[in-house]
Order: sequence, then structure tokens, then C-alpha cells
Amino acid sequence: MAAPRVAVVGAGLIGLSTALHIAEVIPSCCSITLLSEQFSPNTTSDVAAGMLIPHTYPGTPIHVQKQWFKETFTYLFAISNSAEASEAGIHLVSGWQVFKNPLEAEVPFWSDIVLGFRLMSAAELQKFPQHSHGQAFTTLKCECPPYLMWLEKRLKANGVQIHTRKVADLWELHSEYDIVVNCAGIGARQLVGDQQLFPIRGQVLKVHAPWVKNFIRDGDGLTYIYPGIHSVTLGGTREKESWCLSPDPGTTRDIFDRCCSLEPSLQRAQDIRVKVGLRPSRSCVRLQKEVLSQGGAKLLVVHNYGHGAGGFSVHRGTAKEAAHLVGECIAALEGSSSKAKL
Repeated sequence: MAAPRVAVVGAGLIGLSTALHIAEVIPSCCSITLLSEQFSPNTTSDVAAGMLIPHTYPGTPIHVQKQWFKETFTYLFAISNSAEASEAGIHLVSGWQVFKNPLEAEVPFWSDIVLGFRLMSAAELQKFPQHSHGQAFTTLKCECPPYLMWLEKRLKANGVQIHTRKVADLWELHSEYDIVVNCAGIGARQLVGDQQLFPIRGQVLKVHAPWVKNFIRDGDGLTYIYPGIHSVTLGGTREKESWCLSPDPGTTRDIFDRCCSLEPSLQRAQDIRVKVGLRPSRSCVRLQKEVLSQGGAKLLVVHNYGHGAGGFSVHRGTAKEAAHLVGECIAALEGSSSKAKL
């Protein structure tokens, strides 16, 4: 049979990384095309802070989440130690996660994956008088637009075709492709009618404060300071079911005030820019195969979306699992072809 034709729908972080992993692990078994209406810098992923600190998915077993995070951290850590680090925008950053109340579990499931995890000392906690407990560790940060551009460059180098196209219905692709990988993010709600998928609006500030070298994250994850190469990201908000992409001035002031309470020197920050994105959220990442059929025709689909605020922390791990499912689809197509010949 001819090489199966695979289309990946969506060019945010999940779509790009999934297409790349398929191209790397199944290079000669299929042709790959990436389809999207929007590309960087106009994706939700471009707004993300890009910090590798996992967010828990209630509907996904912890051991699965840990494996996704470990694979992602290992992959990005290797890039950070390579000549590609600057272009890809991957770097290590150390800092603190602080809490106002004692934790049920002082050691999170990912503590042995990040570097140098430990509980904060009393001397360190003096910097945060409103907080009584804390964790110190080193993790990775992705500079989002550069990383997305680096992924796109890698895709082209691996022979992946990239086309600007709005896909309104996965079935419209059935005559052109044998397998479709759905990485449409929040667009999957309309694309496949997933009512379990909902937006969580996030508003962040990008400021010039080059003296800030360490990340600071309030334990609830709502307030954070994440230093990058060119700017510091201040956050944030979690507004469930809000579709508004316009910045709110009151929210901007609130974010800035909250972050200044953690790091007073931010009062001197300059060049404040406001970004808004809609995190594609559900109780668990949808990572599964599906067979669509109409009138005797079939289309094999692999879904990989619904990563919410944790996409950067698990993107390589879920891409690996999605690529494995694509491999199973290719094997099924080859099996059907062999039976047809008999």
C-alpha cells in the first residue's frame, strides 16, 4: 500500500510537538502534513509562561502524569545543554514555590524530576513574611515564540508539509488523509463537539525587570513571577468559561499588585505589556483513538488536546503517546490492506 497520509490539525505547542515526534519515530512509514488557521505568534501557546511546573489533571492517573512530565523534562534538559538552547529558547531557572498554610504532602509527585528539590530554609522564608512553608528547586523555562519557531523549523527539516487552512470538520479531510491527529486545543470544542472542554482565561503581564533572576510562585499557582531571557512574566488569572481575549485594566493592576507583594522590586518594572490566552481545559487530556465513519468510508483519528495550563510541562510526553497511537493506526491500515489483497 502507499504510505499512509497523516494530517495534524493545530499549530500550537501540542500540534507542533506531536507532528515532530511522529516525523522522528515514524519517518519512512507515512507522509505528514500540518494544518492550521493560526501559527506563531498568534496561538494560545505564545501567551503561555512556558514554565515546567506540572498542573494536576484530576482524571489522569498520577503515574501517567509523572511519566509525561519526566519525558518532557528530559527532552528539554538535553536541548538546554546543547548548541540549540539559545535558538530554541530553553534555559534553567531556579526559584521558590511558597505557601501560606502547611501542605498535606510536602513533596509533590514531580520532586525527583526537577533539579535539587528541597524544602525552603527558615532564612529563605524570611523573604516571604506572609508565607510559612516553601519549596526550592531548579526547573526549565521555554521562551514560547522562539520555541514554537524552533519546532516549526525542525518540522520542515524532517519533511513535514505545513499549510494554512481552517478545518471546520475532521471529516472534510477523509478523502485527502488516512489518519488525522486532532491537536486543535480550545478549537476542539467546536471541531469535534467536546462539551467537556472549556476555556480558562489567562491574563499575564510581560515586563522589563532584568534584575529578577529567580522564579517565585505562590502555592495556589495563581500568582507567579517567571523570569525569561528578554522579559519577566507576571501572572495571572484562571477565569473558567470566559472567552474574552481583551485585556482587563483592573486585572492588570491586580496582577501587578499581587506580584509586587511577592517581589517588591517589581515596582520599578518597565515596558508592561498585557497578553491574554484561553487555556483548553478538561478534567483529563483527551489522548485516544477514534474511528469516524460515513457511508462505509472510515477515517482514523487520534485526539491529543485539553492540556489546560499544563501543556508545556507534559507536551513531549503526550506527543510521544499520540505518536504511538498513530503507529497503531498505521499498523491497522497495513493489516486491512493485506487482508484486501488476500
